[in-house]
Amino acid sequence: MFGLANLITSFNLLGGICSIIFSLSGRLDWAVYALAIAALLDFLDGFVARLTNTNGLLGKQLDSLADLVSFGVAPGILMFVMIIVGIDPSGLFKNAEGVQTYGGVAQEYVVAQLIDWKAAFFYGRNNIYNASIRFLPFVALIIPFFALFRLAKFNIDERQTDKFIGVPTPTATIFFAFFPLYFWFELPNWSHQSAFIQSLFDCYTLSIIAVLFSVLMVVELPLLALKFKSFAWKDNQYRYLLLLISLISIPLFLVWAIPIIVILYLILSIIEHFQFKKHEIQS
Repeated sequence: MFGLANLITSFNLLGGICSIIFSLSGRLDWAVYALAIAALLDFLDGFVARLTNTNGLLGKQLDSLADLVSFGVAPGILMFVMIIVGIDPSGLFKNAEGVQTYGGVAQEYVVAQLIDWKAAFFYGRNNIYNASIRFLPFVALIIPFFALFRLAKFNIDERQTDKFIGVPTPTATIFFAFFPLYFWFELPNWSHQSAFIQSLFDCYTLSIIAVLFSVLMVVELPLLALKFKSFAWKDNQYRYLLLLISLISIPLFLVWAIPIIVILYLILSIIEHFQFKKHEIQS
């Protein structure tokens, strides 16, 4: 029961729990790093299980339970906090007198927003959040809701041996992680961000993104799995292309590489699927 692979899975779970704690404490950067560690451990537990020939039903169940926390609940809480932060960014801009309300560190700003939201939601305090918009952050809970069904479906779907059906929960989590990470590092210069960035980090846009990627977890959309049955270019051209562009994008675009790689992954998967269908029809 306490084999090496299962212990690695359990640390994946702990990474997700730490991410939740960090999110609610205002440390969005630590929350993302904890999820990155959880994702690495999620890869390693399967690798170690195959290496030690300890694949079993217990490990499969533990993996899904850990993933539900790390790639369902944790990113849901992370986006919950981001939607709260996106409701009222006025403190990040100069007022009519040319004074910027916020002048501290990022953690203090996020915590202040959380405190104001909690004061309005739980105690009815009259502030910017004391309106129907205070319910909007709960939209983010659709992430663990659909992650639950995605993970349960994966366990019983025999079609997902060499391909994924629907966006894997770690992939969706990586995409969600872009928003807090970018916000955290660019917060000191937020007033100089473009109109596109301002609209992208608006609470309504973030809510739509949370819903969209949650639904993509359970749709019947065949996606590439980075599992190589052979290393021939013909059989893996889209996998090699994804890996190559990813390696180029990371040093060039830094944080922006996250959405670029995830969107590219979806596009290449769709192209590969339709090309495969075309070959089936021709043969």
